[in-house]
Amino acid sequence: MPNVTLRPVSIDDHAAWLPLWQAYLRFYEAQLAEDVSASTWQRLLDPTEPTHSALAWVDGKAVGMVNWIYHRSNWSIENSCYLQDLYVDSEQRGLGIGRQLIEHVYAEAGALGSSKVHWLTHQTNTGAIGLYEQVAERSGFIQFRKAL
Repeated sequence: MPNVTLRPVSIDDHAAWLPLWQAYLRFYEAQLAEDVSASTWQRLLDPTEPTHSALAWVDGKAVGMVNWIYHRSNWSIENSCYLQDLYVDSEQRGLGIGRQLIEHVYAEAGALGSSKVHWLTHQTNTGAIGLYEQVAERSGFIQFRKAL
């Protein structure tokens, strides 16, 4: 298992974060306008925003990223935490880095008093689902959405 260091993104990390972000979007066959990614990056750096990011580093190279958002819930007094984006470089998968990134979000959300951490994945993401079933429980809910 590699020696992994996790830390929040800083303004100096854009060149490390962006390739992971772009690889994550390619994995899900998603395309975003450059201004959306630029806005996301700025929000991740803004301490007044509810969205956050951390990178996993191995030997000075960023090999994983996780982005999460705190939000209100009508089902609890405390905020919930939505783990929106999780990506580990394909050459580093299976080494426990994804688990460490999830546990990092658990620790951050717990320290701020969140009542839960939740996330979505695509049903075809079977490799990740195997990990997720070890670190969380399936809610049984099915997502519906409509683009506006």
